[in-house]
Amino acid sequence: MPADLFATKGAEYLLVVAYFVLLIALARYLAPRPRPAPAPRAEPAAPPWFALADGYHFHPGHAWASADDGDLVTVGLDDFTAQLAGAPERIDLPRIGTQLRQGGPGWTLRLGDRELPMLSPVDGQVVVANPAVAQEPRVATEDPYGRGWLLKVRSPKRGPGAMRTLLTGDLASYWMQQTAERLRWMAGADVGVVMTDGGSPMRGFGRSFGPEEWSVAAHDFFLAD
Repeated sequence: MPADLFATKGAEYLLVVAYFVLLIALARYLAPRPRPAPAPRAEPAAPPWFALADGYHFHPGHAWASADDGDLVTVGLDDFTAQLAGAPERIDLPRIGTQLRQGGPGWTLRLGDRELPMLSPVDGQVVVANPAVAQEPRVATEDPYGRGWLLKVRSPKRGPGAMRTLLTGDLASYWMQQTAERLRWMAGADVGVVMTDGGSPMRGFGRSFGPEEWSVAAHDFFLAD
């Protein structure tokens, strides 16, 4: 009899424990669940300040080159130069037959009482100068990768071989990002007012530079002596 009693009490104890376990589980199931915190909203990436055209090769002095048929290479200035200069009053292009050297003198932009000498991105002989630019210099900065090309050069190296040492793809993108960062921190430039609020420089921003800032920009960005 005592054994039966203990067995009965044991069974009752287990039933009570099981009941409470089920009750706790039910309470947890019915309790309001905290909602997951919403994921932080990703801000859209700011567009780059200066555009790089696909398929073009870039010289660190902010000129570009593009292979034509045979041994011809078209060259021009990039979007950074176009935005810094605005509409130039004149562009001094080399004469037909001039021999250019990569990293040597190429052409000069005239901006009021200032000048901006630029370097050739390739070796070769000048065979064509863009007549549209000679007639309307602003075309070179309004459409730098299209109608505003400057020269056609006959290179001693054919096709892509003439541009093997120039910047393309991710490397060109990184270089242009670094250019924008250096510009952002140029002390005293009026473009800094625009940069601090997340905007982009105004077209022709280089004309706001003082003489010292202009000299620094010509040296640092365009590799001028």
